[in-house]
Amino acid sequence: MKVLFIGGSGVISRASTRLALERGLDLWLLNRGRSVTPAGAKALVADLADPGAVRTALAGHTWDSVVQWIAFSPEEIERDLELFRGRTKQYIFVGSASAYQKPLAHPLITESTPLANPFWEYSRQKIACEDVLQRALRNEGFPGVIVRPSLTYGDEQIPLVLNAWSKPWTAVERMRRGRPMIVPGDGTSLWTITHNSDFAQGLVGLLGHAQADGHAFHITSDEALTWNRIFQITAEAAGVATPPLVHIASDFLVACVPAWRGTLLGDKAVSAVFDNTKIKRFVPGFTASTSYAAGIRRTIDHFDATPALRQIDTTLDATWDKLLAAYDRGLTAAREEFST
Repeated sequence: MKVLFIGGSGVISRASTRLALERGLDLWLLNRGRSVTPAGAKALVADLADPGAVRTALAGHTWDSVVQWIAFSPEEIERDLELFRGRTKQYIFVGSASAYQKPLAHPLITESTPLANPFWEYSRQKIACEDVLQRALRNEGFPGVIVRPSLTYGDEQIPLVLNAWSKPWTAVERMRRGRPMIVPGDGTSLWTITHNSDFAQGLVGLLGHAQADGHAFHITSDEALTWNRIFQITAEAAGVATPPLVHIASDFLVACVPAWRGTLLGDKAVSAVFDNTKIKRFVPGFTASTSYAAGIRRTIDHFDATPALRQIDTTLDATWDKLLAAYDRGLTAAREEFST
């Protein structure tokens, strides 16, 4: 099977690249050539912002499946339709589970849960991408498939709420210093975190699956944990006692740091529990077997063994301290007012 990954070197996609190669697929990666091409894969080098260069790179190729990992706007999907009409038997768009309705009307998320996120432009753009693909299916039979990952991590990501995505060691270093950690809300909402090796099982299982055309799938763990427990498990994996957890309302946090509105009110402030029946039906044998406890131990071991990864976002660390100080002042003032 000849497969093209547009991207393929990110946190979510890296494990799918490995698994596709392990299964003997003829895997090609289209990117700007800034990352090392894994052994066994073939590279097509072009900047997606340069349509002429992309057409030149793709010239003469047809595909059994194309996976678009890095599209974030409907214009990018329109561009891909022009590039791959008649040149692929399947096109998989990797969207986002953050597109699901916020707030949820029903606590269990299925693929038929409405898509609506008034809080996060990122999610609305992903929804718009899906709309383009669905129109292409209806109007011309374009073989589009939609995959929606939730919070997915691997050896080089520590998936704590409010953590620095590009410098995720920030939270663990803070825990090891015994500093308080902010948990939005009361920490009891349920959240689903998926290891990228588990996600890969579902994604690679869909490659070339003709019956998947026109369908949407989320691929997540079946394990749902409270944010309190997620912080506790992470601290245990880091070899430290659970740091003080300070619970602060998401509205307060967003009022102080408006940039967090999307990732909190539009995503991680609400419970996210997924029904994975559909992906299991299409990919028999799929199961997310990596518990968060096992996965995060592996991740932290990898960071401990790789000094270059242990970078700290000092600005975020200072922001956490500033928020904690503001919250403490507010509590003190409230206690004084209500004690009189």
